[in-house]
Amino acid sequence: MSMDLRQQCDLLLSGHLEPTPAQTFAQMAEWCETHNVSHDSYGDGEFIESFENKVAELLGYEAAVFVITGTMNQPTALEIACQEKRNPVVAMHESSHIMRHERQGYQLQNRFNVLPVGNVFRTWNVDDLKAWPDEIAAALYELPMREIGGQLPEWEELEAIKQYCKEQSIHLHMDGARLWECGAYYQKPYSEIAKGFDTAYVSLYKGLNGLGGSLLLGDKAFVAKASAWMKRQGGNIYHRTPYVVSAAMQFDQRIELMPALYERTKQIYQILQDYPQFKVNPQQPQVNMLHLYLPVSFEDGIILRDNIAKKHKVWIGNPAISELPTQCKIEWYVGDNLLNLPDHELIDILDFINEELI
Repeated sequence: MSMDLRQQCDLLLSGHLEPTPAQTFAQMAEWCETHNVSHDSYGDGEFIESFENKVAELLGYEAAVFVITGTMNQPTALEIACQEKRNPVVAMHESSHIMRHERQGYQLQNRFNVLPVGNVFRTWNVDDLKAWPDEIAAALYELPMREIGGQLPEWEELEAIKQYCKEQSIHLHMDGARLWECGAYYQKPYSEIAKGFDTAYVSLYKGLNGLGGSLLLGDKAFVAKASAWMKRQGGNIYHRTPYVVSAAMQFDQRIELMPALYERTKQIYQILQDYPQFKVNPQQPQVNMLHLYLPVSFEDGIILRDNIAKKHKVWIGNPAISELPTQCKIEWYVGDNLLNLPDHELIDILDFINEELI
């Protein structure tokens, strides 16, 4: 029902423009023709290897390998790190994708044990990691933390975590699903952000608007070992070309757009100051995303969303249950849609939401 209603809308607030499959495949075909792209065979091919090397070089790693999903990517990397240290203990924030959205695969498959770090509503720091007396094999840090509105640790805090993990021989892994969004806030090269992380996962579709897929990055020995484990798990697909082409053909442009998306997010925050009934998390933007809190329950938020979609053909997003029963939250990723939306139209939409609250 909600998907049908969404498809009937003329404007989706969150995210990037969504071309039709026909448009996407036509763009991919033209790009492949222009760049003389040949299919890989089980990941072996000049085009895919050059893209893996390009991203590895951008982030300062020796090697990268395509992995079909993040859910296959990250637990495998962490399990290997634990095996190498003969210790199954991994530290991560409670909001991590592995704990929230992967059906507890790491537990049911006996891959590793998780120690939750820090407070569920905040980014964690080195003192939170030190609070555990246990010997820790690996730690995962998500940059930015999606489930708490896209929050980032301050640079000094992140550097302290890197240093402590190095001193304690803790394998530090980056959940970089939205890493590309971090550069504008930190004002650092991606290689400097990634420096100190032994391994990293990056998505090929979230901020990049690709079809799917991910990369795992690390040193050559680790990536080679991970590649073998991806095959053992059924991840050795015949042609990876479609996924990689869909990301590669817009990779540079999407990266270059990130500062503009961050600036647009700042502008949206300014507009939201005129709507004190709406709350935002974080209080000030750190990347081009936010959680908008509405003063209604989750159930009423669904009704509000659907009413606006029916009346105005605008999809404001997907309400989620929040900490308070009289609130719900909607995630806005500031992409093409909000970047290109004139201020007066955004104000009209905020007024529509406000009218539904009265």
